[in-house]
Amino acid sequence: MSTTTLPEQLSDTAREFAAREHELLIDGERVAAADGRTFETIDPSSARPITSVALAGPRDVDRAVQAARRALEDSEWATLPAAGRARLINRLADLIEEDAGTFAQLEALDNGKPVKIAKVVDVDGTVRFFRHFAGWCERVFGRVIPVRQPDMLCYTRKEPVGVCGQIIPWNFPMLMASWKLAPALAAGCTVVLKPAEQTPLSALRIGELALEAGIPAGVINVLTGAGETGAALVDHPGVDKIAFTGSTEVGREIGAKTGRALKRVTLELGGKSPNIILPDADLDAAVAGSFQGIYFNTGQACNAGSRLFVHRDQFDKVVAALAARASKSRVGPGLEPNTHLGPLVSQEQHKRVLSYIEAGRAEGAELVTGGGAGAAGDGYFVEPTLFTTGRDDLKIAREEIFGPVLVALPYETLEEVAARANETEYGLAAGVWTRDIGNAHRLASMLKAGSVYINCWGEVDAGAPFGGYKASGLGREHGGEGLEAYLETKTVWTKLA
Repeated sequence: MSTTTLPEQLSDTAREFAAREHELLIDGERVAAADGRTFETIDPSSARPITSVALAGPRDVDRAVQAARRALEDSEWATLPAAGRARLINRLADLIEEDAGTFAQLEALDNGKPVKIAKVVDVDGTVRFFRHFAGWCERVFGRVIPVRQPDMLCYTRKEPVGVCGQIIPWNFPMLMASWKLAPALAAGCTVVLKPAEQTPLSALRIGELALEAGIPAGVINVLTGAGETGAALVDHPGVDKIAFTGSTEVGREIGAKTGRALKRVTLELGGKSPNIILPDADLDAAVAGSFQGIYFNTGQACNAGSRLFVHRDQFDKVVAALAARASKSRVGPGLEPNTHLGPLVSQEQHKRVLSYIEAGRAEGAELVTGGGAGAAGDGYFVEPTLFTTGRDDLKIAREEIFGPVLVALPYETLEEVAARANETEYGLAAGVWTRDIGNAHRLASMLKAGSVYINCWGEVDAGAPFGGYKASGLGREHGGEGLEAYLETKTVWTKLA
């Protein structure tokens, strides 16, 4: 048991789980890493250790993959009817919902996000995703094909793609785990789940509850560790599919490796998403939505609206309104109930974001508000920061910062702003604020992005496809498209005469 002093706001259940020295979850058992290595998971609100966690190496990856293979081919999971999978997935959703308070506190502790946001967005969203995909279990079916050959029955079967290696980011730890686990389970796959080293706690908790729900041992294995753990999982020949959410840089490496190995892969990567306010927009709604679009989750969202384009006639008014909102936002520990923006997740991320703020100053952008630490103490805090500039070529206007930093840019015409919005390697999301339905859909067709939000930002639903164009990823998650990523199609030909 860890002797670290944990925040007093934690419930007894959350405190007990967080303080435990955490092992790997392989084949239904908690086990130490084969070489005994561990690492510390850190509370970003205080920069103090929470507890120690096992660091999985190649031998642990191999053991977990073998367990997943056995569960796929030789366990009750392999022969369980679709309705049985649905029942187990729904039971897991029930257990997570019953434990919602504990999960919200664990996310606030390990990630730093405000606990009320963790409850409404992360925990409730996780429950919705598992329940949505439980409903898909009995809708996985092939079709009969009217082929030209006489006396021939030709049909397709949908079968699980196999053992899936799933690598989860640290910005929405449990929610992103559900985005990948839920469709994989619905398809009948088995999983080796690797949470981010910064935020391992909620994934371990989900793994334990999955066993309690009756999901057989080996179906979900949880390996905590660092980048080397994820690399070993990608490289393992027994893994049939990789699903990754994270940086474009790492995504390119994974894409290259899976391409050489001809493994199935889905990649949800970075973004530098444009958010466009047209002259006729409801400015109050646009300001409120744009503020949330960048500062939600302390800017640590792949689809954050980090480039704000405002028509020159409204530019000063919108910038002033955003600055006023930023000045009233409270930055503090995630477990405190009145916190609006929690800390960044780690010291590394803190240094990265501050370096971008300094780059913005050095390149001549105007710092309107923010730019410094937002709370006393040793946590990784940064104030909501707003720059203005007329240049699209600045580092802060082109590169993904992944922090609470917004760059506002003026524009003149619809065609101009569409071209500038698309002038990026990314294409994850884009937003349009307008009362003109024609211009709304005209821009929606012109913008090169996987999601376009009109008079809103960041909407997510388990049934609505999510993913990016260009360097923002490969494939889609959620809904039917997300489920298909975990299925193979087999064509069966039968001569009848």
